[in-house]
Amino acid sequence: MPFPKEFLWGGAVAANQIEGAWNTGGKGWSVSDVATYKPGIDVKNYEAHISISGDAVKKAMADTDDTYYPKRRGIDFYHHYKEDLALFAEMGFKVFRLSIAWTRLFPTGEEDTPNSDGLAFYEDVFKEMQRLDIEPLVTLSHDEMPLSLCLKYNGWTDRRVIDLFVRFCRTCFAQYGKYVKYWLTFNEVDGILRHPFITAGILPDLCGEQNETACCYQALHHQFVAAGMVTKLCHQMIPGSKMGCMLTKLMTYPRTCAPEDVAATQKKNLENMFYTDVMVFGKYPPLILRDLEKRGIHIQSEPKDFQIIREGTVDFISFSYYMSMTESVDPHAERTPGNAVLGVKNPYLTSSDWGWQVDPIGLRISLIELYDRYNKPLFIVENGIGSKDILEEDGSVHDSYRIDYFRRHFQEMEKAIDDGVELMGYTSWAPIDLVSASTSQMSKRYGFIYVDQDDLGHGTLKRAKKDSFYWYQKVIRSNGEDLT
Repeated sequence: MPFPKEFLWGGAVAANQIEGAWNTGGKGWSVSDVATYKPGIDVKNYEAHISISGDAVKKAMADTDDTYYPKRRGIDFYHHYKEDLALFAEMGFKVFRLSIAWTRLFPTGEEDTPNSDGLAFYEDVFKEMQRLDIEPLVTLSHDEMPLSLCLKYNGWTDRRVIDLFVRFCRTCFAQYGKYVKYWLTFNEVDGILRHPFITAGILPDLCGEQNETACCYQALHHQFVAAGMVTKLCHQMIPGSKMGCMLTKLMTYPRTCAPEDVAATQKKNLENMFYTDVMVFGKYPPLILRDLEKRGIHIQSEPKDFQIIREGTVDFISFSYYMSMTESVDPHAERTPGNAVLGVKNPYLTSSDWGWQVDPIGLRISLIELYDRYNKPLFIVENGIGSKDILEEDGSVHDSYRIDYFRRHFQEMEKAIDDGVELMGYTSWAPIDLVSASTSQMSKRYGFIYVDQDDLGHGTLKRAKKDSFYWYQKVIRSNGEDLT
């Protein structure tokens, strides 16, 4: 069965990884503005790259240089957005996923009125997208929380942040509802336990008597409540709008058929699905509630919280998929990195330059699993491979490895559609080189478009089309029929 006629092909980015202009137009500090590039640390040592403390934040704020804070500069989409959107249109994009930086509209998160310069910037972006006939898919929270709310409230652990976020979203709906039909609440909402600072503004040294894990679950509950409120608000303010949730799909297989490995894998997969269970079914899964009880984690809630969650369920499920992993109870099993996780290495798969295991069939399994569980439309909003590209003297980049990666994943998507999965669209991560989320590198390149900038910010920022640019253009033009 071919891809649906109205299938949405495109690409995905985040404001904090592309926009730059971190101190321009009245923008305030965000959590990503203090994320550092650490050249002396192995790129596979994820924990070392994301470690943060109150002292580290203060040190970063005292340093106005962006050399080791690459997300402050991004790829300067702020000044290049027309050029970049034109390139996306040339590829034939039907949809472009981007985020609205909270701190560009509300610099500290607590202002009574939004920043006019920030409002105007996104207005211009959406107008240009409308002119180019590219549908926006907007993420409301994508690792861009106001730093002020982290330092003042320890991020989402404080219930007061709910109302501040809802005010930000209300502003977005009122200002951009005429341009935007498709919305997402929290990017990779499950990431709160893997990178609590970036996802929810939680600093370990501000957790007090609570341990960091307990803070994460409390913050997560507040995000669930906020998501329910925002989803309902979106439907009220923008007729015909669709709100989705967004999950990191961490496909995990048992390392062996030993029952112990199977049980450990089952637990891991149930934990991964927990987040979408809440946002689709409108309630906490009983097994998760029991697990929290056994661990002594008590979530403080208000009487109407669960009604809000129940009445604010999503219209579709979106997810990221990059790799799969295995699980084993064997303490000596070799582990390898993935999307902000460590998993047991699968000997049947190859790995990217950063150790992420490439598994196209796992995408088909994920699609079938998610659709069977939720019976709601699915949207793949992140999928891609970070690689070390070589820019030739003539400005070309021969990235056959990237084409091969996408071709194999698209073939598995076709099979899932043929099996009956309702798939709305696909946005690659990322259509243009950007600053990577985990290690804050430019040399970890994802795009169909090369950006001339290195890890320390040196370069012309000139854009160049890779071989994959022309291949993806052909795929979109043929609606997925021509993958040669």
